Amino acid sequence: MKLMSGNANYSLAAAIAEYLDVPLTDAKVRTFADGEIFVTIDENVRGEDVFLIQSTSAPANDHLMELLICLDALRRASASRVTAVIPYFGYARQDRKTGGRTPISAKLVANLIDKAGADRVLTMDLHAGQIQGFFDIPTDNLFATPVIEEDIRRNYKLDNLMIVSPDVGGVVRARGLAKRLDIDIAIVDKRRPAPGESEVMHIIGDVSGRRCILFDDIVDSGGTLCNAAAALLEHGAESVSAYCSHGVLSNSAWKRVETSQLGELVVTNSIQPNSETTSSPKVRSISVAPLIGEAIRRIAHDESVSKLFD
Repeated sequence: MKLMSGNANYSLAAAIAEYLDVPLTDAKVRTFADGEIFVTIDENVRGEDVFLIQSTSAPANDHLMELLICLDALRRASASRVTAVIPYFGYARQDRKTGGRTPISAKLVANLIDKAGADRVLTMDLHAGQIQGFFDIPTDNLFATPVIEEDIRRNYKLDNLMIVSPDVGGVVRARGLAKRLDIDIAIVDKRRPAPGESEVMHIIGDVSGRRCILFDDIVDSGGTLCNAAAALLEHGAESVSAYCSHGVLSNSAWKRVETSQLGELVVTNSIQPNSETTSSPKVRSISVAPLIGEAIRRIAHDESVSKLFD
C-alpha cells in the first residue's frame, strides 16, 4: 500500500498515515508562475495499491486540478490500482438541474475523476447519496456519525438532549444520529429565498426546555445554523450547539458563528481549517483520520467497509 497527498489537507493525510503506520509517498505538487500545476512522484509506485488523499475544498478548482493531475501521474507511473480518497467532495451541491440551462456539475466532476485514472473513490458524507451513482467506478461513502456520536457522548449528558435537523432534507441524517444516541429529534422547516440565504418558517417538534444539537453535513456561510439556533431559542430551547461533517466556513462565516446564539460549532477535519477558524472560541474540530484510515486498510485488504457502521 502507498499513501499520497495533495496540498488540500496535508495534516489530515499525515494523521491517516500515522494511524496506518505507512509513510506518505515522496511527491511534490507545485504551481508554475502562470498558475499551471505540476506533479512529480519521487519514488517507485509501479504495481502498488495507491491511495491519493485530496479534498476538493477551497480553492476548489485548484485542488480539483491537483487531484486530476496526481491521478494521471499515478496512472502513467503504472500503479496497479489508484483510489481517490476525497474526504470532502466539492461541487456536491450541484447534483441536479435547478432551472433551465444549468449544469449538473457533480456528475461532470465524477466523470473527470474517472477519466483521469481513478479505479475507485472513497469519500465521506456526500451532500446527496445519489452522487455515488454518478461514478462508473466503485464508490464508498463513509459517514462521520460514529465520530460525532463519540464526541457528543464525551461532552454532553444525554438526558434532555435533542438532535435537530436544520432542514427537511437532512432528516434521515439527523434520525440516524438520534437513533444511535437513543434520543428525540426535531426538524427546522426553512426556505431559501435566494442562494446562500435561508429563512426559518416552522419548528417541527417540541423543543421547549431541551438542549438542542443541530446536525448537518455542510456549514458554508453559517446562515442556516445561526438562524435555526435563534429560532430554536425563541421556541424555548435551553441551549443550541451544532455538529457538521464539513466545515467549509467560507468568507467570514466564523464571525457569524461567533456573534450568533450557537453555544459551539463542531466540525471534522475533512477540510483544512484556516487560522481564523482555529482561533475562534466557538469553533472546534474533531478528527476523522482513524475512520478514513480504517476504511483505507479495509479496502486494501478486501474487507467490508460497511461493517464500520454496524
